[in-house]
Amino acid sequence: MRYAIVGAGQRGAGYADWIGRHGDDARVVAVAEPRAHQRESLARRYGAEHVFSSWEQLAAAPRLADAAIVSTQDAAHVAPAIALARKGYHLLVEKPLAPTPAECTELVEAVTEAGVLFAVCHVMRYRPYTALVRRLVDEGRVGEVMSVQHLEPVGYWHYAHSYVRGNWRRGDLASFMLLAKSVHDIDWLRHIVGRRIERVSSFGSLSHFQRSSQPKGAADRCLDCAVEPTCPYSAPRLYLGIVRSGHTGWPVSVLTDEVTEAGVTAALRTGPYGRCVYACDNDVVDHQVVAMEFEGGATGTFTMTGFTPHVDRRTQIFGTQGFLDGDGEHVRLHDFATGQTETFTVPSTGQDTDAGHNGGDAGLMAAFTAAVETGDAGHILSGPTESLESHLAVFAAERARLSGTVEHV
Repeated sequence: MRYAIVGAGQRGAGYADWIGRHGDDARVVAVAEPRAHQRESLARRYGAEHVFSSWEQLAAAPRLADAAIVSTQDAAHVAPAIALARKGYHLLVEKPLAPTPAECTELVEAVTEAGVLFAVCHVMRYRPYTALVRRLVDEGRVGEVMSVQHLEPVGYWHYAHSYVRGNWRRGDLASFMLLAKSVHDIDWLRHIVGRRIERVSSFGSLSHFQRSSQPKGAADRCLDCAVEPTCPYSAPRLYLGIVRSGHTGWPVSVLTDEVTEAGVTAALRTGPYGRCVYACDNDVVDHQVVAMEFEGGATGTFTMTGFTPHVDRRTQIFGTQGFLDGDGEHVRLHDFATGQTETFTVPSTGQDTDAGHNGGDAGLMAAFTAAVETGDAGHILSGPTESLESHLAVFAAERARLSGTVEHV
């Protein structure tokens, strides 16, 4: 199966890596990316014959691949996806689909009209952990789901990297926090409960990562700062520590093309990732809660916070016959009738379990590849209708946060 990669950043490169490890089933034949280093590096590594500096050039060429992966920045998904769908490419599109409800709807309608297979990169749906939780719920082990509580602990350093200093720090550059990061989670809850989200309310704000929280005597760049040695958000401690450990991938690969101690130090001196977290131009929330009501009356809460260690999501499901508590590696299920608690361990699927999103990236790629190879959309867990529903629920939650209202989805 032939793939074209549109956007050779971290996500595009991650999917290309899966393709490279499954060369008997798939291969990268085309790359479209405006940045020369990322474009040429990915094309050279995976042997892509067709290399373009823009998606427009790819779309103007004869159809070169069976499917395209659109992994550009958030606001740049719609145009290439629609153009390539009309060209006959099956599509795998990174989340979020687009920064507005109208654009999300436009994209879904266009690919549906084009008749191509379409999947959204809601990779959490494809994790072995998710399959275990969904199986226990579907088997009725907790009875009817009455309520669910879900935590996304972004991790203090990850939040600072991506949402204070990084590409997703401002709504006008990418999208608001709930859409940029947590559409994953709202979609996951819709998938696990198995019902549409009908009403939402939400609370949250940017409370800490702003100038008013900057410690006395701090400088605007970490390398110039007397407070840096004791600051939990020290950029030199994070990035130089990672390089010194021998790691050259994400997140340090985002800072510079020269992932060495000297290259990273230079990037911290002049680039955005060396800024004090209290002196950036960020505006997305650093904590948020969403309350939701599902079709049929089940309720749920979702919490996103940037003030935790970087650990896996935590979920509790409250049912009429049992209680489920999951942490990404284990699921504990308490049966009300027997009074017994059973612990399930997420099964390993080999090396892919350790890949992105705890096997979710690999699961997505395997499912989408199988769908295109067989023409069977049943392999896809994150198709157009439910993905659009999840996105619209997120937009409704953000309206609720801004207006202090309860919003219908």
